[in-house]
Amino acid sequence: MLKPNKLTNNHFLSSLDVSTDECIHILEVAKKFKNDNFNIELKNKVLGLIFDKSSTRTRVSFQVAMSRLGGTIIDLNPTTSQIGRGEPIKDTARVLSRYCDVIAIRTFDHSDLEEYAKWSTKPVINALTDLEHPCQALADFLTIQEEFGTFKDVVLTFIGDGNNVANSLILCGSLLGIEVRIACPKGYEPNSVVINKAYERYKNKNLLKITNDPNKAVLGANVLYTDVWSSMGEENQKEEKDKVFNGFTIDSDLVRKADKDAIILHCLPAYRSKEITDEVFESKKNRIFDQAENRLHSQQALLACLLS
Repeated sequence: MLKPNKLTNNHFLSSLDVSTDECIHILEVAKKFKNDNFNIELKNKVLGLIFDKSSTRTRVSFQVAMSRLGGTIIDLNPTTSQIGRGEPIKDTARVLSRYCDVIAIRTFDHSDLEEYAKWSTKPVINALTDLEHPCQALADFLTIQEEFGTFKDVVLTFIGDGNNVANSLILCGSLLGIEVRIACPKGYEPNSVVINKAYERYKNKNLLKITNDPNKAVLGANVLYTDVWSSMGEENQKEEKDKVFNGFTIDSDLVRKADKDAIILHCLPAYRSKEITDEVFESKKNRIFDQAENRLHSQQALLACLLS
């Protein structure tokens, strides 16, 4: 019987903190949780949440996931703790290691996350940084696997800003050997270090394509994916980015150029008429809410594998 296996790496800061086999294993465990085929108890285990950024899906899915595992959640709001008063990360991390069994952190600078992991003796999970969103990628590929049954010959096209979501899709895609196409305006390409890391992992380097032409990127694609153009912390760039990203909206014309059975993904929140039209968002191709639900199952699996 399948059971959660302990991950080699103690932390999950990046999609590449797990191997291909471990990534596949997490997805298999997630499916078991989703189908109620697991009843794993992590009684007396405590998950600490440190969220410097606002959140709906990430916060709630982590809380429900830990609750279903029989554990406890502590919400460490920076505005009501010493974290928000400038206590050094290394001090906070060492103290929380004495209280919590695992810590999920949602913050801006990826280097802050790495500092927590450096000083923490307990697992640290990336619940989103400006560089990566690996928990989102797990849910995304679980959704794709559910739809197509396999990753073989699947083409995933992401249209929009080469942001943290795009970075994690690239890295997780390199682990699973999926063709990933990123279409974004010039100057908004994904992180170059991330791209190089992915090329090192891909057995076939042609499976990763970065382009500035969304019409070319969607041709024959099985999955069309988008995200908000202006992420948290970029509010002052919103007006400028709305102009630059004109032409990068997933609309019915782009969808028609994809595979006839293509599905639509969006990590939410969504802004209709910007990165996606309401018509496409509400279409039968939408798997967005399955994708959102899968945050719960994939994170429950991740927690089980880190704490087993």
